[in-house]
Amino acid sequence: MVSIYSFFLVTLSVTWAHATKFNITNNCPNTVWAAAVPGGGRKLDNGQTWTITAEPGTTRARIWARTNCQFDASGKGKCETGDCNGLLECQGYGTAPSTLAEYALKQFNDMDFIDMSNIDGFNVPMEFSSLSPSCNRVIKCTANILGECPNELKVPGGCNGPCHVFKTDKYCCNSGNCGPTNFSRFFKERCPDVYSYPKDDATSVFTCPSGTDYKVVFCPSLTRLSK
Repeated sequence: MVSIYSFFLVTLSVTWAHATKFNITNNCPNTVWAAAVPGGGRKLDNGQTWTITAEPGTTRARIWARTNCQFDASGKGKCETGDCNGLLECQGYGTAPSTLAEYALKQFNDMDFIDMSNIDGFNVPMEFSSLSPSCNRVIKCTANILGECPNELKVPGGCNGPCHVFKTDKYCCNSGNCGPTNFSRFFKERCPDVYSYPKDDATSVFTCPSGTDYKVVFCPSLTRLSK
């Protein structure tokens, strides 16, 4: 039988476990609607920051921007890119195209695994980086992908990932046996630290010690506008 004292210590250890903080800032001149799973969603005008937290052990999590959204007073509506079932407060992943920040916290060897991905395409330039001195990792995708997007991948407000356009194993890697394509190379050449297709792990997954806090910045290369 577990003693009350032991149970108290276990409870304290869970309570004191560091919830990871993510500061999400919109540096774009236009409004974006930030989305996070877990986390929900928030309208961000230029210069605004939304802070969310995630517990140790969280996996398959992502943060992204939605653009050209319209929501009613109940939080229902639609976005041109990144829409998550028409909800302001996202309860599931968004639709392509969207630039993604992805993470899994406190995994193998007490490390966080972080990445950015263009597998779902690109809609907003983005940076995903550490806020803590224990890790100096910075991942960016700030190239002119919207302006240079191949015609086959162009959609209003974004540049789609090829899997969502062609839906074949060559681009989606459903069988697990696939390699880079001309379309994935388009993304990789412009954002070399970012996932360009599903088997792009070797150059696209990074780690930080568990307990690191992070920031996500939309349009990081732009000068913030004064309010």
